[in-house]
Amino acid sequence: MTNPLLDDWTTPFGLPPFDVISDDDFAPAVDAALAESRANIAAIAENPDAPDFANTIEALERADETLGRVLGVFYNLAGADSNPAREALQRTFAPLLSAYGSEVSENKALFARVEAVWENRDTLDLTDEQQRVLMLTRRGFVRSGANLAGKAAEDLRAVKSRLSVLGTEFTQNLLADEREWFMVLGADDLAGLPDFVVATAKAAGAEKDAGGPIVTLSRSLIVPFLQFSERRDLRQKAYEAWGARGANGGETDNRGIAGETLKLRQDRARLLGYDSFADFKLETEMAGTPKAVRDLLMQVWEPAKAAAEADAAILEKMLRADGFDGRLEPWDWRFYAEKRRKELHDLDEAELKPYLQLDRMIEAAFACANRLFGLEFAPIAGPAYHPDVRMWDVSRDGEHVAVFIGDYFARGSKRSGAWCSAMRSQQRLSGDIRPHVVNVCNFAKPEAGKPALLSYDDARTLFHEFGHALHQMLSDVTYESISGTSVARDFVELPSQLYEHWLEVPEVLSEFATHAETGAPMPEDLLNRMLGAATYDMGFQTVEYVASALVDLGFHDGPAPADPMQRQAEILEEIGMPHAIRMRHATPHFAHVFAGDGYSSGYYSYMWSEVMDADAFAAFEEAGDPFDPETAKLLEDTVLSSGGSVDAAELYKVFRGRLPGVEALLKGRGLDKAA
Repeated sequence: MTNPLLDDWTTPFGLPPFDVISDDDFAPAVDAALAESRANIAAIAENPDAPDFANTIEALERADETLGRVLGVFYNLAGADSNPAREALQRTFAPLLSAYGSEVSENKALFARVEAVWENRDTLDLTDEQQRVLMLTRRGFVRSGANLAGKAAEDLRAVKSRLSVLGTEFTQNLLADEREWFMVLGADDLAGLPDFVVATAKAAGAEKDAGGPIVTLSRSLIVPFLQFSERRDLRQKAYEAWGARGANGGETDNRGIAGETLKLRQDRARLLGYDSFADFKLETEMAGTPKAVRDLLMQVWEPAKAAAEADAAILEKMLRADGFDGRLEPWDWRFYAEKRRKELHDLDEAELKPYLQLDRMIEAAFACANRLFGLEFAPIAGPAYHPDVRMWDVSRDGEHVAVFIGDYFARGSKRSGAWCSAMRSQQRLSGDIRPHVVNVCNFAKPEAGKPALLSYDDARTLFHEFGHALHQMLSDVTYESISGTSVARDFVELPSQLYEHWLEVPEVLSEFATHAETGAPMPEDLLNRMLGAATYDMGFQTVEYVASALVDLGFHDGPAPADPMQRQAEILEEIGMPHAIRMRHATPHFAHVFAGDGYSSGYYSYMWSEVMDADAFAAFEEAGDPFDPETAKLLEDTVLSSGGSVDAAELYKVFRGRLPGVEALLKGRGLDKAA
């Protein structure tokens, strides 16, 4: 019997045949793919011909094609639709894949061939893209320990293997905590909740078979509950459960995992000759050094903190006016901020939400991509990996560009947050391979027959992730290793954060923000009030983010802390964290940093990219048209199509002529006048 993961896929657009793939297929497919990869690596290393770009670097690009195809399917399912079998497979695969990676990086014959190509690069008549791929390939080997030998190499191998296991455990513990906790709401517990929150709570209760409405730890439900619930005791209970994810004791507690992870990362950096893990990690990013990161964050921290403290004083007065003694607490902030927003801007979520239908916001994201880049989107009816998932054929001028897959609703089998991934990346080395791009979100699923309604923050998230998707879909490179979002971590958020700006374009909202029941467009007065409130509460939002970024940096810029929770508290005290605001991601549930290496020492990157995105959208404003075709073409030709084929700073300078300062960011957040 054949394995569908290893067969040729004759499905439309080469999509995975989800309807015939079972969990039992993954382990044998990974075993077979690893065996094939190992054979390919051995063939490259033992090739008797003199090393050149084709037989060494391009051969390496092709070596893991089957493995990448299998894992592209598996990890998408493991993140978006997990189950006990897939969680067990994650735990099995982590050390296997780490061991394979170490085998490749420690293969001395293989690295010698890479070095030979590198030494002879000036005689090989390489294109600029090939020069870049060669440099990145060699750098990857060196940073993976190719120059180490003996005990140092063995130690590094053990460190990387253990880190892969810990990252998987951290993710699964967090998912378990998020999945298991919920709070049942009785009739007396609904005070202040708008109909859309009650409906969402009922839908969540039906999924859990709880017999009535519930609050879960899904952000799309708990945040509006904290905004509107008049029951301060329930807000506290829900908030503290939300903040305690990964820190509840027992088998799912992540605090020990965080401590061990930080120690092992420091060991890894020292083995490779760096003073700290932050020095190692930031060497390849735009920022370059921990000092550059800290300087940026502190330039933003001080005005954000001043704005937040001024807001806190006002919110605390509102708390006292309601008859509560004591200080404003974290579970109070969103409630009183929502009340104050209505006072200042005559705006509340309940009035706004009917105009932000999920389907219409998807249409808006597509329409902007059409006007900017000429992309068209046609639904695909084929089987997906979950009934909620939707798929589109993306084309331009009649030519297929990509498959876009949208998975929008929260469910117990999906990890929290929102993300973009490519089940298949664009490349031309093995044929004209077009990407399969996935956006995963966690929006509240409506009751059957009702339209899904988004908050404005949800709509921004949808546009954000679609900006990442465009980066993948418009990629135009030869080599997969530099395709799409394979760029510096502090550059990867530029396309996503830049795309959020088009949600704020009045003509976009006028067309697509239509009422769920009447179909009427959002009234101009409401539209103006919504856009006028765009920077409302930005002190709070900036403080909770920058605090997380500073803790991340502090964890990795120096010796590993013996007790991460104590070190977290020390850092927050050093920067003067306001009492009523907590980190956006406390250490035990800081998946960006501890579920893998992706954003470790790099959570700052959203802010670094925001410095650029504020300046990049200004290029359209300077052209006098948010859809200016010449500016859009330049954006695609530089930032969106080039992937990692050119240094990120150089790409940006081609687009804008220079690198920006922090001023545009502060102005965009309304913090330029903060004391």
